[in-house]
Amino acid sequence: MPTASITLTSADIAGDPVNVSKTSTCYKADSTTPLDQTNGLQKLILTTSADTIIYDAGNATAALGIGKNAKVFIRNASTVTTEFITVLVNATPIGKLYGGQWLFMPWSQNDTAADIKVTASAAGKDMVVEHMLMHEGYFND
Repeated sequence: MPTASITLTSADIAGDPVNVSKTSTCYKADSTTPLDQTNGLQKLILTTSADTIIYDAGNATAALGIGKNAKVFIRNASTVTTEFITVLVNATPIGKLYGGQWLFMPWSQNDTAADIKVTASAAGKDMVVEHMLMHEGYFND
């Protein structure tokens, strides 16, 4: 059963110490059945600062089907904290991941233009991005 866990702790982010820990089970749409498919953890090496599609929503819609549930994991594997990747959904930047940072988010394939893309901050360098799609249905892209 796939689960995602996050723990946030800080002594100085607010007036009082912060300590939050949450776990979420990844279920199929409208169900208590856990997600049971993944494309596995993949590694992508970005060598240019051009947008690179890691998940094509048009392919996902055809393969997974409208209204299916999917979760995406993306990690900037760089050890250089000033190097970042920008994560985009279609043409909209949703944020930057600096060296060692990651994200875990839901992904809806209902919009065939909702491709997930990454862009490297440093052209001419080999920036490693790890990513994985957890989903229901069949998807091999």
